[in-house]
Amino acid sequence: MFKNFHGFHLVESYHEWKLNHRKSKNPLPMKTLKIVLAVVAALFFWIAPSALYGLPTLNPVEHRVIGIFVFAALMWLLEPVPAWTTSLVVVVLLLFFTSNSALWFMQTDSAGTTYDNLVNYKDILHCFADPTIMLFIGGFIIAIAATKSGLDVKLARVMLKPFGTKSENVLLGFILVTAVFSMFISNTATAAMMLTFLAPVLKALPADGKGKIGLALAIPIGANIGGMGTPIGTPPNAIALKFLKDTFDAQIGFGQWMMVMVPLTLVLLLIAWVVLRTMFPFKQKEIHLKIEGAHESSWRDIVVYITFAVTIGLWLTDSVTGVNANVVAMLPVGVLCVAGVITKRDLEEISWSILWMIAGAFALGIALNKTGLAAHMIEAIPFGNWSPVVVIIGSGLLCWLMANFISHTATAALFVPILAIAGESMGSQLDSVGGVTTLLVGVAVCSSLAMVLPISTPPNALADATGFIKQKDMVRTGLIMGIVGLVLGYVVLIMCGINGLF
Repeated sequence: MFKNFHGFHLVESYHEWKLNHRKSKNPLPMKTLKIVLAVVAALFFWIAPSALYGLPTLNPVEHRVIGIFVFAALMWLLEPVPAWTTSLVVVVLLLFFTSNSALWFMQTDSAGTTYDNLVNYKDILHCFADPTIMLFIGGFIIAIAATKSGLDVKLARVMLKPFGTKSENVLLGFILVTAVFSMFISNTATAAMMLTFLAPVLKALPADGKGKIGLALAIPIGANIGGMGTPIGTPPNAIALKFLKDTFDAQIGFGQWMMVMVPLTLVLLLIAWVVLRTMFPFKQKEIHLKIEGAHESSWRDIVVYITFAVTIGLWLTDSVTGVNANVVAMLPVGVLCVAGVITKRDLEEISWSILWMIAGAFALGIALNKTGLAAHMIEAIPFGNWSPVVVIIGSGLLCWLMANFISHTATAALFVPILAIAGESMGSQLDSVGGVTTLLVGVAVCSSLAMVLPISTPPNALADATGFIKQKDMVRTGLIMGIVGLVLGYVVLIMCGINGLF
């Protein structure tokens, strides 16, 4: 995270807490045990006979992909190392054991015949420069530039001003403004920035009042739900879109995504406001905000403002202009670097771990498809006999449950490739529930709605660190918003899918 960012100290504290939490949960013997378990399980599936899977036609390359997928799943679930580390290891394993540039003895069978389903190593490496990765880089560049130019503080001040001083209205303001920022800036960065603005208010509120609990919870709720609003709001959105495009040739544009998801997000945020003001009523009737910034203006600020507006405008109108959202993302990169707004040091501080995490998910999907494993699973597993309603509800609940305990991105990386295979197999059967879009985008929605515990998301952890929130309060609000969000989310996705809006 770039050091001039408002709330940088909070993000640094979070990462330190995360590291200590991982160490306490994974002392060296336990960490070693988890890694050994993941490796042994992977090796078992690697060498197990094809009959074990009910897929007798699998060849050794496909076995290796299954083994690597099992390894990734266990490492992401048990988390002996950071999730992005597992993603990088997955890419390395795929290159060395399943690609056409793998170790020589991995490319041929016992008779010396080269396997015909090896993955092109370039396809795996291209995951690090996938157009979706470029989309996120553009988003990161905009976020850095907004902070360096003071645009984020000015926007926060202007956007919060209309909500006045009445406590309940200020609460709504923080929910909505946090959500808007999280649509274009990472949820972690947004939560840290908004908590920095909110900190003086929380300290000034009556010690025996419940209102400050609601205000503190407004930030993670706004950040988590707001991330659903755009393709760059959170990595699971990008993973779902990537598989929809590559597997089903579904071209969902930036503006089209927002047309569906922003109204859903707005309804959920208003519900969250009602829930928070009801559960945590204010004792103090008025709140006076004072958001200050020490930035000194320069001509470069104008460049940032114009570039920001043009980029957002082109993203929203991609279906009209014909310029792909991934291409638009390169505009701020080029303009702001040439103008000197973005420097070499700024580029070094981009959240590369998130990009590597996404790339690992893409690499798994490529391996599943290019080796033919996905096709064999479609042929052998009777997805077509399953009820589409059961598949939708079951996958959604399981995804939401898992995302409360592990990284949202890791959850999407595990679920989306498998559900893409199920969706391809079920075909038109899913039309009654909005098609495969409901299935895959549902994963992104479920991930964003997983916010029951402090460990569920970085915004939750940052809000918990304020000391104003009891875990039971976070659990209650998280459960309420999760249940309401899942119901409304799937209703919207199904209706939009049936009517061809998504």
